[in-house]
Amino acid sequence: MPSLKQTEQTRSWSQWKKNGEHWVWVNASAVAICLIMVIGLIGLIVVRGLGHFWVNDVQQIQLQNGTLWLGEQIDTEKSITNDAKQKSKTQILYKVGNREEYSLDFKWFDGEQIKNTTKPEWVAVIERYEWGNAYGKITNLHWQGKTYGINEPQALDNALQAVQNIREKIHTIEKNDIGRTNYQLNEIRLERKKIKADNSLNEIQKNKFYAQLYHKEKKISAHYQEIKKELDKHHKKLEEQGYVTFVLSDNKSKQINLGHIVRVYFPNQMDVVDRTLFYFEKLWEFIIEDPREANTEGGIFPAIFGTVALVMLMTLFVTPLGIITAIYLREYTRQGLIVRIIRISVNNLAGVPSIVYGVFGLGFFVYFMGGSIDELFYSFNLPSPTFGSPNMLWASLTLTLLTLPVVIVSTEEGLNRIPRAIREGSLALGSTKFEVLWRIIIPMISPSIMTGIILAIARAAGEVAPLMLVGVVKLAPDLVIDGNAPFIHLDRQFMHLGFHIFDVGFQSPNIEAAQPLVYATAALLIFIILLLNITTIIIRNNLREKYKALE
Repeated sequence: MPSLKQTEQTRSWSQWKKNGEHWVWVNASAVAICLIMVIGLIGLIVVRGLGHFWVNDVQQIQLQNGTLWLGEQIDTEKSITNDAKQKSKTQILYKVGNREEYSLDFKWFDGEQIKNTTKPEWVAVIERYEWGNAYGKITNLHWQGKTYGINEPQALDNALQAVQNIREKIHTIEKNDIGRTNYQLNEIRLERKKIKADNSLNEIQKNKFYAQLYHKEKKISAHYQEIKKELDKHHKKLEEQGYVTFVLSDNKSKQINLGHIVRVYFPNQMDVVDRTLFYFEKLWEFIIEDPREANTEGGIFPAIFGTVALVMLMTLFVTPLGIITAIYLREYTRQGLIVRIIRISVNNLAGVPSIVYGVFGLGFFVYFMGGSIDELFYSFNLPSPTFGSPNMLWASLTLTLLTLPVVIVSTEEGLNRIPRAIREGSLALGSTKFEVLWRIIIPMISPSIMTGIILAIARAAGEVAPLMLVGVVKLAPDLVIDGNAPFIHLDRQFMHLGFHIFDVGFQSPNIEAAQPLVYATAALLIFIILLLNITTIIIRNNLREKYKALE
C-alpha cells in the first residue's frame, strides 16, 4: 500500500501535468537554449572580429636546420599521424608577410621543426598599400636626400607624416576635383547626344547648342589639365620622398618606397596603452576608409554607407505602401472570398525565397521598367543603359517587395485591435472616414506599424541573394550620394556589408587573411542592424506612450 506522502506526490504530479505546467517549462527551456546559442554565436563573431585589430607580438622562429623566420602566431592545430605509433602532431600557423618574396602571407610550421622562438624588439612591421605587411629590421631611412640611422625614429615619423599629407592631397584631388570634372564632362557628352537625337531642333539650333557645349567643354578640359598637372606633381613628389632599407629574416636586403607605406610600428616594443591606442586607430580606419588589396585590407566605409542607404530607401518605400494596402484591405474593401485570398497570398509571400525576388527584380524592375525608362527619357544614351542596369533604386524596390508582407500583416493586426466603438463614435460626432483614419486610427496603430518596420529592417539589412542580381558590386568607385548635382544618384551600383562578407569569405584568393575580416564585417553588420532596430524601437515606445490615452 502506498503511503500518504507518496499518494500526495502522485496527486501533485498529476495536477501539475493536468495544468500543462510541464509544457511551460519545456518552452522556457527551449527559449533559454536558443538565447544561449544566439548570444554564443554573436559573442564568437564579436570576439574573433574585433580581436583582429589587436597588435600581436612578432616572433623570430628558428628551425632545426637553422633557418630564421619572422611572423605573428595566428593558430595552432593538433593532428594524429598515420604511422603505427599514432603520435600527436602540432601545426602552427604564422603570418610571415612579405608576400612578394614568399608568395603567401601565411605559412604552416611543424612544431617539431621549430627549435626556439624569441621576440626581438627590433622587429618592425611595415603596413603597405600593396603586397600586405612586411616583417623585418629597418637599417636606415633615405628621406629627401638625407640618410638617417635606426637610432633616429623621429625622422621616420616625420617622413611618414609628410608622405601621409601628400597622399591626402592626392586623395582629395582624385575624389573631389577630378571626380567632379569627369562627371561634368560626361554630362556634356550626354547632352551632346541628346541634342543630336532631338528631331524638334533644326541644324542651326543644334549648331548653336553644340557651340555652347564646345566652349563649356573646352573650359572644363583646361581646368582638368591644370588639375592633372597638380596631381602628377604630387605623385612625383610622393615617389621622390625616399625609401627605407629593410632586412628580411633571411638577411636579404630590400628597399620599400615611402609612398607605398601606410604605417610602421614595432609591436614588441609596445605596452598595453600603446596597443590599446593602436587598436582603436585600426578600428576607426576599418570604419571610415575605403577597401584595398581586393577588399582584404583597409576599411569598409562604402559598404557601410551602401547598406544604410539601401535600408533607409527601402523603409521610405515599404512604409506607405504597407500602410495603404493594410488600410484598404481592412477599412475599405468588402470582406469576402477575394479579400481572404489576397490575405492568404500576402502571408504566403513572406515565405518565398529571397532569390526569387531577386530574379523578379532583375526581370521586372531592371529589364522592363529600367529599359522602358531608358527608351522614353534616355534614348539618346542607348545602347548604354542608364536605369536599365542594376542599381540602388531597383535594389531598394526589390527589398520593398520582399518586406512588404511583414508591414501589411503588422499594420492589419493593429487595425484589428482598434475597438469598433471608436470608429462609430468619431463618425457620430461628424468626422469623415478619412479624418477618423488620419487623426485617430493611424496614430493609435503607429506602434504596430513600427513593429512591422523593425521586422522589415531586420530582414532587409541581412539580405544578399537578391542584391547580387539587382545592384550590389564588389567595389563601387562612387557613392550614391556625392557633391555632384543632383547629389542623389540612384542609378549607381553600390557596395553592401552582406555581399562584402560573401566576397571576402568565399572569393578571396588569400583565405587566411580574409577570415578575420569576415568576422569583423559580420560583427559590424550585426551592430548596424541592432542600432537601426533600437532606434525604431525607441520611436515605437515613444509613440505607444503618446497615444496610450486613446486606447
